[in-house]
Amino acid sequence: MTGDPRDVDGPVADRDQAAAQLAGLQSDRAAMADRAMQPWWYDALLGLLVFGLFAVLATDNPFLVIGAVVLFSLGLRGLMATYQRLTGFWVNGLRPGPTQKAIRVWFVLYALSVGPALVLALGFDVRWPLVVVGALMGLSIALISRWWSRIYIAELRGEL
Repeated sequence: MTGDPRDVDGPVADRDQAAAQLAGLQSDRAAMADRAMQPWWYDALLGLLVFGLFAVLATDNPFLVIGAVVLFSLGLRGLMATYQRLTGFWVNGLRPGPTQKAIRVWFVLYALSVGPALVLALGFDVRWPLVVVGALMGLSIALISRWWSRIYIAELRGEL
């Protein structure tokens, strides 16, 4: 025995303290997971905002397009503020981690549908595909938003 108090019960006390801190962190993550799922109407409003943005592009009216961009931006900000008020936190949808799978799926759908619709609209003055793409993008973002949240919640619970 060297007289150092850590020789006798220091490592055990440190281990117990670390275990208690880890348990506290796991409890906090479980509580976050319980609050993290947004209400169904959040996804529906997000989808409607995306649909509206694309549908207005079909009008070829710059004033309507500017108005739609402003409304879209305000709508997204409102959804963000509402989510923060309901859950107490905000998570960036583009964050690294398992949720990237859902984001990649949406970006692939986006590229495969928006690109051809824009070519038709801008190159051939055929605008109705923008409304169809708006409906597709609105529905897909609503479904993928819910999927993203489920992945995030599973990650918080340590299930991934």
